[in-house]
Amino acid sequence: MCRPGYRGANRRCAPAVARRFGTGSNHQAAATDNSAPTAIAAIRRGVVRLGRRLRQERGEGSLSPNELGVLGHLSRHGHATPGEIAATERQRPQSSTRVFAELEAEGLIAREAGTVDRRQSVLRLTEHGRRAPERDMAGRDARLAAALASLGDTERGVLTLASALMERLAHEDPPGDRP
Repeated sequence: MCRPGYRGANRRCAPAVARRFGTGSNHQAAATDNSAPTAIAAIRRGVVRLGRRLRQERGEGSLSPNELGVLGHLSRHGHATPGEIAATERQRPQSSTRVFAELEAEGLIAREAGTVDRRQSVLRLTEHGRRAPERDMAGRDARLAAALASLGDTERGVLTLASALMERLAHEDPPGDRP
């Protein structure tokens, strides 16, 4: 039985999880082989495939990943300059200009003159912009909820823990990038 905290559960549950989500021996081997390169490849494959699947759920007229990134940044941090957003989202400011213009044209963000330097623009979310990501992600969330409902309690718990770890990893700079 695969129960959280049960001694030996990882050895016995990993093959069951691999059989449920994988097809073929590569997935099962990846789930039971704890070597770093194999584990890294398995995690990367899982993240990429799930991300691709969720992107496929986007409806016509959905926000682009870059637009969602900008709205998410403004939602988390409040107002910001275009340069600050581009740097945080690891985009070139020139590449982000079109995204900012589209969001502004749709009434999702507003551009204002900076308080310190009036030549610099500052972006902020509009009320419509605060609600847009929730509406946009509702279909994907429903699809993910249906998929999660097919899992057992332990599997959902593992994914919840993994999601917290992936969030943490997503916000860390790689060791070579640190000042």
